[in-house]
Amino acid sequence: MSEESNVQFSEREALLYHSEGRPGKIEVIASKPMATQRDLALAYSPGVAVPVLAIAENPAAAYDYTAKGNLVAVISNGTAILGLGNLGALASKPVMEGKAVLFKRFADVDSIDLEVKTEDVDAFINCVELLEPSFGGINLEDIKSPECFVIEQTLRERMNIPVFHDDQHGTAIIAAAGLINALHLTGRDIKDTRVVMNGAGAAAIACAELIKAMGLPHGNLLMLDRTGVIYQGREGVNQWQSAHAVATDRRTLADALEGADVFMGLSAAGALPAELLNHMALKPIIFAMANPDPEITPPEARAARPDAIIATGRSDYPNQVNNVLGFPFIFRGALDVRATTINDAMKIAAATALAELARQQVPEEVAAAYGVQHSFGPDYIIPAPFDPRLMELVPAAVAQAAMDSGVATKPITDMAAYRQQLRARLNPTTSVLSLAYEGARANPKRVIFAEAEEEVVLRAAIAFKDGGYGTPVLVGRESVHDRLKALGADPAEFELHNSVNSPLVEQMVEFLYCRLQRRGYLRRDAERMVNRDRNIFGALLLQLGHADAMITGVTRTWAESMRQVKRVIDHAPGRTPFGMHVLVGQSHTVFIADTTVNERPNAEELADIAEGAAAVARRMGHEPRVAFLSYSNFGNPEGQWLDNVRGGIKVLDGRGVEFEYEGEMSPDVALNKRQLANYPFARLSGPANVLIMPGLQSANISAKLLRELGGDSTIGPMLIGMEKPVQIAPMTATASELVTLAVLAAGGIAR
Repeated sequence: MSEESNVQFSEREALLYHSEGRPGKIEVIASKPMATQRDLALAYSPGVAVPVLAIAENPAAAYDYTAKGNLVAVISNGTAILGLGNLGALASKPVMEGKAVLFKRFADVDSIDLEVKTEDVDAFINCVELLEPSFGGINLEDIKSPECFVIEQTLRERMNIPVFHDDQHGTAIIAAAGLINALHLTGRDIKDTRVVMNGAGAAAIACAELIKAMGLPHGNLLMLDRTGVIYQGREGVNQWQSAHAVATDRRTLADALEGADVFMGLSAAGALPAELLNHMALKPIIFAMANPDPEITPPEARAARPDAIIATGRSDYPNQVNNVLGFPFIFRGALDVRATTINDAMKIAAATALAELARQQVPEEVAAAYGVQHSFGPDYIIPAPFDPRLMELVPAAVAQAAMDSGVATKPITDMAAYRQQLRARLNPTTSVLSLAYEGARANPKRVIFAEAEEEVVLRAAIAFKDGGYGTPVLVGRESVHDRLKALGADPAEFELHNSVNSPLVEQMVEFLYCRLQRRGYLRRDAERMVNRDRNIFGALLLQLGHADAMITGVTRTWAESMRQVKRVIDHAPGRTPFGMHVLVGQSHTVFIADTTVNERPNAEELADIAEGAAAVARRMGHEPRVAFLSYSNFGNPEGQWLDNVRGGIKVLDGRGVEFEYEGEMSPDVALNKRQLANYPFARLSGPANVLIMPGLQSANISAKLLRELGGDSTIGPMLIGMEKPVQIAPMTATASELVTLAVLAAGGIAR
């Protein structure tokens, strides 16, 4: 892996991400209908009085009639924001919003950020304590040490809902998971292990407490702060640090490391000189977790001790200690059993579940995304953050530990059913998309951005490059260099192709003329297209092997861009090209095809489209259930436009495909389980997730209506079935949407 972080972006891009459209990263959406006067009467007055009285009589009913049971407050006073220090409560809001987004994205936990404007510990405690009726849990964040210890401990004592300071315990849990596996691989017993903890802040103390709770003897851990070893009788340490003081004559890091089995660093960049690693025992375990730069980089540690197992907090090295592996799933399990606290048993259960997950065979989609066949070993002791099994395994382990330790007020009686519910809570598409980005980093490709004179395209190209997803190949005039400078990028770092001075023009003209000469085009027509049309020029770059994929579309209609691309690139042999919109919700994905290419597909083409769409659905983590849509349900009412749809079904019958399909049927029957039950002979085992439209007019209108009016996120249209990976974005595409299409094209999901 790279020795430098490959997840980069400009300040402008970060600000645009947070400001474009609706400012910020979160919004509140009603979960019940709010369309009619009756809806409003039920939601507010007078209907709301009924659950009010029920809760007044039985406070536990709040979990049944309100969002409390799935709602976590992310609370900070901004005194320790990331690595930026004390910048105040208001400045912490983007971070807290981000934390709320992670709760929802990874564990379907609703979250609200609250920034409290005080550095007074008692005032902060009183504020948070009074919020208990509103929330099912409290996630404390970015609060400086040692105040954070007092705040969390006091709130845990006073409140009857889980209170969890993630900066402490999140790091501790993930580090503990890695340590369990590192000890296993090196044949050590935790009871006989010697640990050096370099750092004495909140996270370091939490790590020390947790691994001691797991069985590490008190005397087997030496903790150091900036002054040196914290030993019994030393002055200048607080009560939480002094709790880890031991009787020892060791005073320096070099002294502490003599014969040590484990180094755990939560201190500062470069704090561990490579030569000190020679003081450690055989097969040392080195967790250098300072962020953004570790105490020692893995290449430096590996050079000094080839026998070491190494972990860091960085995503560009193996064994990342990443808090997102923990806090969303820990709260998920705690909320689902209505736990009154998050105790050591639940933390250890989470760490153990993570450790056990890393020992299991890695799913194909995770291995493909990271570019290697991950398997348990020195470079894989902590699961990948986007492993879809996290949602099932970690909350279940936490919930079981809460029940076993007596802090669950609503025990789960059927754990197998609960695990199934956990699997259903999240949309596999979101994991696959995340894995696609990781896969692009692991296998970077060359992607043509054919309209590089447009700012949105340049911003996408910059993000594509800075994200480490591959090399953007820009098509445009020399003015692109000035535009790159204006966006804060270095033009020298970008590859620009300009037909005015490109040495490839002569070859392109010859190729295009040979291709088009029997379609009525003259050589001068080919010369004009190559020199004047960016889509033709870009498609030729792709066709002639100078890149791996292409993205275009923001300056012309989709149909016009497609016509230009088809002058250079054919559809894949035996395939019918088609366009597909993907609607992505929190717990569902619907694929709609063909929305862009074929105006009135015949039966064979509809069958081809269904097969292609089902294949994409599978690549995005879904078992396809295909519905051929119509205004008619199995001939009722009759009409003249049904033959092609019925013919498509018959073609699939003859092909013996391995996915569910049915039709003709209306959208409400295809998507509504109760409506589908009226047709017991239907071959779909549940609501359809792949919708095959009967014609381009209805398909394109439906997709665009849903894009503008629906609540789901929309990907696409994706172009499927071409000989080369080409994606044509809508003219309204944002930079983020362009990057997504580029990643999907380069990674082969959209093909």
